[in-house]
Amino acid sequence: MRAGRLLSILLLLQVRRRVTARELAKRLEVSQRTILRDMEALSGAGVPVIAERGAAGGWRLLEEYQTKLTGLSAGEIQSLFLARPERLMADLGLKREAEAAFIKLQASLPAGARQQAEFARQRILIDTRGWRDPAESIACLPVLLDALWRERRVRFSYRRALGEPGERAGDPLALVAKGSTWYLIAQVAGETKTYRVSRISSAVILDQPSQRPAEFDPADYWERSASEFREKLPRYYATYLASPPVMRWVRYRGWRLEGETPEGDRVRVRVRLDVEEEAIQFALSFGGDVEAVEPPELRAKVLAGALATVQRYQA
Repeated sequence: MRAGRLLSILLLLQVRRRVTARELAKRLEVSQRTILRDMEALSGAGVPVIAERGAAGGWRLLEEYQTKLTGLSAGEIQSLFLARPERLMADLGLKREAEAAFIKLQASLPAGARQQAEFARQRILIDTRGWRDPAESIACLPVLLDALWRERRVRFSYRRALGEPGERAGDPLALVAKGSTWYLIAQVAGETKTYRVSRISSAVILDQPSQRPAEFDPADYWERSASEFREKLPRYYATYLASPPVMRWVRYRGWRLEGETPEGDRVRVRVRLDVEEEAIQFALSFGGDVEAVEPPELRAKVLAGALATVQRYQA
């Protein structure tokens, strides 16, 4: 276990040149104290690791040091050949290059390792798309990608989900694909924000260099941002009595169903919705097969909606 970790540290230092103990500890899922002991072990084994102090400090290798340890385990080989999101590579205009890299990597492996890679590829397929993926426009994605590569500021128009478009200018920091949906992380007016690419239009690269925060890490930012977004999602809990024939449609909203309990000839269900309006629509959409029970104000509004529907049809 430790030997593998020491090798991982050595290869990370060779690739990144300078890495902090905190970054290594997070990447390898150990404590910073463990990383310090590992550095002492590497130094004792003759590896020229150097600690640099200060805000821009960290651990690094002497410039001339180069290790030739490049062996891959069977699991590592399989993971490389499984993680091939072709749709996302095509979105970035890199499908042909990704395929060429795949072929070169496959050809460079020993015969036994090549068989392991092919074995995994024939048995596991990763598709990042959902069953109901909307056809989102990502016409601005090449412009945003070009701005990232050239490290230039970008100006674009952005339309919020329920708002009018507005113009913004800022420093692009990263592009993130969640499923098959693309997001731009950018620093606008001194604040780091996330923008859905399908809502971006009229993107233009400015003739100004972009500024990137020294400590910015896309994975860290995205994890924090996603957690905060989930915590802020609206929640409205409602209880209903549903007839058995419609339970398959109630269960169709599986991630919203909090629980179900038989109650006489019906089923008591607790459902997590976003807002009260959605809870009213949920009850009315099933007619008499679903009865709103709690909260009391929901039951009253469903009744009012049902009476208004009857009056409309009688008229």
